[in-house]
Amino acid sequence: MKKILISLLSGGLLLSTGTVVADSHGESAEGPDPATPVELYACTYNEGKGPADLDEVVGMWNAWADEQGLQDYSAWTLVPYYSGPEQEFDVLWIGGSPSAKMLGRAQDRWLATGGDVMDEFNALWSCNAHANFAVLEYKKPPERANPSNIVVSFSDCSMTDDTSFGDISPALSAWAEYRSGHGSTSGMWVFFPAYGGGGEEFDFKFIAAWQNLEEQGADYDQYSESGWMKAEELFTGKVDCDSSRVYLGTNRRMAADNE
Repeated sequence: MKKILISLLSGGLLLSTGTVVADSHGESAEGPDPATPVELYACTYNEGKGPADLDEVVGMWNAWADEQGLQDYSAWTLVPYYSGPEQEFDVLWIGGSPSAKMLGRAQDRWLATGGDVMDEFNALWSCNAHANFAVLEYKKPPERANPSNIVVSFSDCSMTDDTSFGDISPALSAWAEYRSGHGSTSGMWVFFPAYGGGGEEFDFKFIAAWQNLEEQGADYDQYSESGWMKAEELFTGKVDCDSSRVYLGTNRRMAADNE
């Protein structure tokens, strides 16, 4: 039980994809809206390469995306902050679109015309994982003063044998409402593995995001004071989560606002 409490403490994409995760999916009375897709790459810099080289290649990629009129894809890079030896990568790339069809269209365009820029990415880093997740939003974050930089936490969560996600979803909605009522500025999401994995030892990833580490710390304090009692009430005997990994995120491209 202690592990789930630590994980939920950390949680109030993720992200503000313009349309994918943070800005378009508000929770309805019945629960979160239908899932949207994100893709995730886990990458390690090649010898002699580093963050400055990433910025340069991302600039090339954005120029390519502008030429292609790519308006329905958002992307972030995440670097570990609180992490352990099992995070055997330097950077996560997370990208998404308002629908799987739109994401597929962006990916088709990249594979067909990315050419020279793709070669630059291949020279920059080696990516040993490329996965796709279906995302549900449970708590929308407020407007960010600086949407280009965020703090993101990930936890791997497993449901108990006699529990379904239908049991968990109302608890997540109640936790989001509780957090909002106690001043949390986080966003909250659930990521279900869809493609690229296999043999996962979890049922879903629990994601949270804040503007900065101070806002994350405010949730930490509130949880330590009294929030843990609400978490116990909602989640005891239903789900078990490991300790959260925390990343510093940088927005690299924002999809056009379709609203």
